[in-house]
Amino acid sequence: MKFKHVIGIFTIGMVLLLSGCGDSPETQIYNHLEAAVQLEEDFQKQQDDITKLEQEEQELYKEIIELGIEEMEQIQELTSKAIASIEGRSEKIKSEKESLDASREEFEKSKALIEEIKDEEVKNKALSMYEAMVKRFEAYETLHKTYNESLTLEKELYNKFLQEDLEEEDLQAHIEKVNLKYQEVIEANKTFNDFTLEYNELKKSFYEAAEIKVTYIENN
Repeated sequence: MKFKHVIGIFTIGMVLLLSGCGDSPETQIYNHLEAAVQLEEDFQKQQDDITKLEQEEQELYKEIIELGIEEMEQIQELTSKAIASIEGRSEKIKSEKESLDASREEFEKSKALIEEIKDEEVKNKALSMYEAMVKRFEAYETLHKTYNESLTLEKELYNKFLQEDLEEEDLQAHIEKVNLKYQEVIEANKTFNDFTLEYNELKKSFYEAAEIKVTYIENN
């Protein structure tokens, strides 16, 4: 079974300072965009914990497959730890989604304000930025669903290790299912990252066109 940290996520760009505040639609949009960034902080914080849990599970998996059926008691102990690790990741992913959902709710408040922008060039840049972010949120929905499916398959795999009459063919078939699902997760993660990078660039372009002066923290 292949193990690697598949949720290697690029984050939306952080902004330090807004110069020339006012009540224009552009400034109000800025406020919603950067509030959305702040709401994703917990989403970003989960990444290190998820990586650690994946590495922990990888080590447990290696130990389990080196044991024979006569060492069932030790297999049961290691399997319980692996399943607990999977459940830990499930909780982290749940927290991620809550953070993204809150960010999306805040971000979508900018849509009506975009329609109020008078300069057509600025409005078009804002619309392009908005569409990219919506696609990013949709991509995360796919990523979240696929990752959770992979966790379910992993848990099923560890339960198979507890079957004393487990056939080698059955085990290999399930490992292949896990690996195929990992590939889906990797592809979904790439799509999410691509839209994140696109959104970051379009947001910068919008700020420049709207003459909103900011200082960025580059954040990968």
